[in-house]
Amino acid sequence: MENIVPVSEMRYYNQTLSDVSQGSQVILTKNGTAKYAVVDFREWEKTKATVRLLEELQQGYHSLKAERSSNPDEFAERLGIKFE
Repeated sequence: MENIVPVSEMRYYNQTLSDVSQGSQVILTKNGTAKYAVVDFREWEKTKATVRLLEELQQGYHSLKAERSSNPDEFAERLGIKFE
């Protein structure tokens, strides 16, 4: 759940920071427009990891589209694996 607070109220930052918890961020506004987000550190780390994973998946998807795909036998041959 978001808690929206004007930046001018940051002089009471202890109260504002106590409103931050996992799954509940504080959005700071400046002149009525959302400007900053304060989130729980674990949530921030999880968000960064998710973004990295999505970037890797996107690279893999583009690589798959650009390169020729192999069937399992061709793949094993490229790796030098022989099945009996």
